[in-house]
This record gives sequence, C-alpha cells and structure tokens, in this order.
Amino acid sequence: MAFNGKVLLVDDEPHIRKFISVLIKQLGDTTVIEAGNGQDAIATYQSERPDLVLLDVNMPVLDGLSTLRSLMQVDPDAVVIMLTSLTSRQMIEQAVELGASNYIRKDTKPEEILQALKETVSACFDDESP
Repeated sequence: MAFNGKVLLVDDEPHIRKFISVLIKQLGDTTVIEAGNGQDAIATYQSERPDLVLLDVNMPVLDGLSTLRSLMQVDPDAVVIMLTSLTSRQMIEQAVELGASNYIRKDTKPEEILQALKETVSACFDDESP
C-alpha cells in the first residue's frame, strides 16, 4: 500500500526529523512538513491540515502530550503517532486516551519503524490514501 499524503513531523532534534523523514518517504509520494516544537506544530497543523502527524513526546515550549491534547481539540479525527525515546506505560496509556493512534520508540530498528508506520497508515486510512 502506498501512502500519498501530507505528514507533519514534530521533533526538536533536526537529526531525528531527517532520519524519520527518510523513512516516511518510503511510504509513497508523501509531503513532509516539519516543526521543532509543539507550539509550532499546532499552528502548522491548522494551516496545512496534514493527513498524519508524528509527534515527539519530550520537546521544549510545549511537550508532546499537551500538543496532542490541543491537536485533538482542533481535529478529533487527527491521526497521530507518538515518537518517544522513553517508554512508560503511563505515558502510552495517556497518549492513547488523548487520541494517539500508535507510538514508536526512536531507538527501534529502521525497518521496524517503517513497518509500524505502514501498519498504522493501513489501519487508519482503510487501505486508501487520503
């Protein structure tokens, strides 16, 4: 399945954005828009209306869970995958309760990250590109 949508990638670390962006491009004909913090992510989401958001948990200005909460208020149907370097059961449960579709650990092997992206896109978009 090819995903030909617009993706908002939110992470405060440029090298992580570059790494994840390379993986996203393997999903299909995607457009990747980047934001370095949660506050910028909300503004970018409102102006760009991406199909998919990959959102870091730990960021300056506005953390990932607060950003997720705001994004879901803007668009309750937003498809958001949380990115984290730390996995706590409480954080995962809270993200899911707030509306996250999935979470991916940043230290996962690239092929496993790509597989998790494909599975989430397939589940959330019913095998159809947006």
